[in-house]
Amino acid sequence: MGETPRPGRKVMQMSDDVMAEIHRDYLFNLVLKGERDDGRAFDEFRDISIETGVAGMAEGSALVTLGDTQILVGVKIQPGEPFPDTPDVGVIITNTELIPMASPEYEAGPPREGAIEIARVVDRGIRESKAIDLEKLCMVKGEKVWIIFIDIHVLNNGGNIIDAASIGSIAALLSTTLPAERYGLGEDSPLPVRDIPVAVTAIEFGGELLLDPSLEEGKLAGTVYTVITNSDGSISGMQKSGAEPLTIDQAMRVVDMAGTAAAKIREKFLEV
Repeated sequence: MGETPRPGRKVMQMSDDVMAEIHRDYLFNLVLKGERDDGRAFDEFRDISIETGVAGMAEGSALVTLGDTQILVGVKIQPGEPFPDTPDVGVIITNTELIPMASPEYEAGPPREGAIEIARVVDRGIRESKAIDLEKLCMVKGEKVWIIFIDIHVLNNGGNIIDAASIGSIAALLSTTLPAERYGLGEDSPLPVRDIPVAVTAIEFGGELLLDPSLEEGKLAGTVYTVITNSDGSISGMQKSGAEPLTIDQAMRVVDMAGTAAAKIREKFLEV
């Protein structure tokens, strides 16, 4: 015989649903008044801190805190074979770990869709911006190049993981050293980084565009739009998720907002 349902279970579920709807209405009404729950302007990021050199066994590392979101990025480098279609350039491999201690929504196991999306967006920004001079990572054409492994670990999910992961990855790369001496390949040298791509994410909520969504804002968003810009303002990547569409005007506004926000974020790297 099946278990007799406990009346309290249904009541609790209804209560959770009601509370979620109340919270959504609360945030929606704030937006209508031009406000956000934490007092920020629509185009304002939460506080950002960047610390590099936090993992002694890695060739480069960074700990980034964006509001309540905390990301640890480690970079490992080793020699290996290039891809057949790019025999004279180095290799970048990016991976994201959403560990259970970062959020009750995360589970142990193989990378899930969210982790794969974060890794792809970060990787695309670094690759398409040509932030790393990959040609300088070729030692013997078709035989030996440097392979860069970027490992992103989400320590706490307070919302907007993609932007924090983007900031953490480029900060870690800026602190990375090519370990040539370890492999008998000459003297160690800095990784040839020549640009700082920055991802800026906006959500559409209540007809408005909000940068750097908090965890609660992100859950309520109809669409999420990420724009990655380079130091000269050019765009090296875009990513949209969510079922709701964006108008052309909204998309262009996000691009403008992203460029302005990214320029301010790059100033943070001068403090490291």
